[in-house]
Amino acid sequence: MKNAWRFGFSTLAGTVLVAGALALPPANRHQTQEGQQAAPQTQSVSGKIASVDQNSFTLTVASKSSVSQDQQPGASSTLSFTIDKNTTMDGKLKVGSSAEVTYRQDNGTNIAISVHVTP
Repeated sequence: MKNAWRFGFSTLAGTVLVAGALALPPANRHQTQEGQQAAPQTQSVSGKIASVDQNSFTLTVASKSSVSQDQQPGASSTLSFTIDKNTTMDGKLKVGSSAEVTYRQDNGTNIAISVHVTP
């Protein structure tokens, strides 16, 4: 009878431990379920400042050597960036100056993380 109790208790304890372990989420898995998103990727680009507004600016970027079908070789494109309270600025935004921008995308908007301006 004593062995039956030990067997029953061991089985119950093992079942509880396994169920508890399965209920915990993995520690290093990226969660992309509703309400949770993976950390946004940062990107960098360099170009000439085309326009400056109070909380945004536009950069003209020369196309890369790999030309897409709808662009001509040597063509340029423009990217608009939003400046927020977390944006770090090195230099003053001025039309015609060169700038290197590190940014992230948030709902289709380019948010400047850091801007390095050279005259």
